[in-house]
Amino acid sequence: MPSIGRGAGLWYLLALWKGVSSVFKKQWPAFLLAFVLPILAVFWWWGGFAAVSVAETEAGPYRYAYLDYEGPISNMRKSQRTALDRFTEARVAAGDTISVILTDPRASHGKVRAQLGYILADDAAIPAGLKEGRIERRPVYAARVQAAVLLAPSKAYQALADTLKPLAKSIVMPTVELYRPAGQADRIGVFTLEMNR
Repeated sequence: MPSIGRGAGLWYLLALWKGVSSVFKKQWPAFLLAFVLPILAVFWWWGGFAAVSVAETEAGPYRYAYLDYEGPISNMRKSQRTALDRFTEARVAAGDTISVILTDPRASHGKVRAQLGYILADDAAIPAGLKEGRIERRPVYAARVQAAVLLAPSKAYQALADTLKPLAKSIVMPTVELYRPAGQADRIGVFTLEMNR
């Protein structure tokens, strides 16, 4: 069986690459339409290109019902959903999603301690299995963005960090994250990140 020399193998790979690149040159509009544009459209619709506004303001007061959470920041949504189930079982109206992040995930390899729940009306009962939390009105830095809940936190934290850097400040816990759904399936909600001033 004859062996293929190194030069012949390289020539074959070069010829193969030229063929692939020739096909790609002819088909790039189809590639854009089939793959790249849909991905960009979804990213845009989710708020990936949305601007974040950061302002010094006052926020609160908040009354909320929550579950304590300790673990990876990536698993918080499960506990948030459990809290919503408790609201549903108790037939209590759940307001905006609220997450009070007590510890910095950067300091503990992505793990946090947090209070995960929902805003509660002043006269509403606390659903069984949940605790009551209150946050008084206070001066805050607030970063606000209209984006999907999976993209919004990273955009808001980055914008807040960029705003604080020229002031020789950094993000300090606890922070309060609020998410207000749009109320329609074809709309994206508003995420607000608050940090005490």
